[in-house]
This record gives sequence, structure tokens and C-alpha cells, in this order.
Amino acid sequence: MNATTTAPAFAATAPDHGWTLRPATRADMDAMVRLLGVLFGIEADFTPNVAAQRAGLALMLAAPATRCVLVAELDGAVVGMGTLQMVVSTAEGAPSGLIEDVVVDETARGLGIGRALVDGLRRRAAERGATRVQLLADADNGPALAFYEHIEFSRTGLVCLRAHLNSTPGVRTTAPSE
Repeated sequence: MNATTTAPAFAATAPDHGWTLRPATRADMDAMVRLLGVLFGIEADFTPNVAAQRAGLALMLAAPATRCVLVAELDGAVVGMGTLQMVVSTAEGAPSGLIEDVVVDETARGLGIGRALVDGLRRRAAERGATRVQLLADADNGPALAFYEHIEFSRTGLVCLRAHLNSTPGVRTTAPSE
């Protein structure tokens, strides 16, 4: 990443709680893979896969003009993360941001980190000309849905559908067993 993509205009701190928000680097890879393992362990559509998560994060970090990864640090450890990918909305005739992978370690929840990550990603999207951001959340994850609605996200009438183009590591191709 160059100096313009890692500008600390997006770094934030919460002195009351001791955490810092900043752009992720390759040095954060192990911590981010661990956090994604936590996230994908509770999502019905995904399973943790270290190799796939490393590959995905490497792709995210390699394209800072259209992608952003933020991490939250507490006492020198990465305890939260979130990602942003830019797309084009033909409905709005403008860029739009897709927020994904928002996860905070259980030990650091309740400190405002989740909201700061999402707010940071929203600001990054706005800086890139986006008129809106969107995200997907597990339909059965009540706490996540309540959190997003609390921070001004609203449900839409759209339904997420997907089709696999090939065998994708870490993605379930059948519904999880009850």
C-alpha cells in the first residue's frame, strides 16, 4: 500500500477504552484469519478455511483503490476487523460499497469497536464516491441484525441468491444440517 491508501485520516482511537482503528497490513494476516474463523464459525453459509481466508485477505489488501480492510487494536492485539469492496450501482448511477467480514472478538465487544469499524468503512466508501453501503448478515444472527439496525441500516425487500462457478473452499454448497 502506498501513503495515499494508508492515510491515517481513517485511524481512530477511543481513549476511554484503549482501542485504535487503522488500515490493515499483511502483518495482521494471522489475527484477521483467526477473526474470520470466529465469524465463519457462526455463519450458516460458510465454514472456516485458513487457506481460503488468507487468499481472500491477500486479494483485499492488494487492491486498496477498490477495497479496504480496517482492524481494531486493543492492548497491541487485533480484536476486530471489517472489509469494504466498491461496486457500481446502476440503480443509483454511482459507486456503492459492500461491507463484509465485520467481526469483533468476544472479549472486546461492548467497547464501540463494531460501530467504529462500520462507521470507518462507511466513511471510506463516501470518500470513494459511494452513495450507499450495503451488507449481508446471517438471517439467524439476531444480535448482528439488531446491531446493524441500531446503527441505521435497514432491511430491504431484496433476497441474496448465489450460484457457485466452481468448487469454492470454505463455502457450503448444501444447507447446514439441523
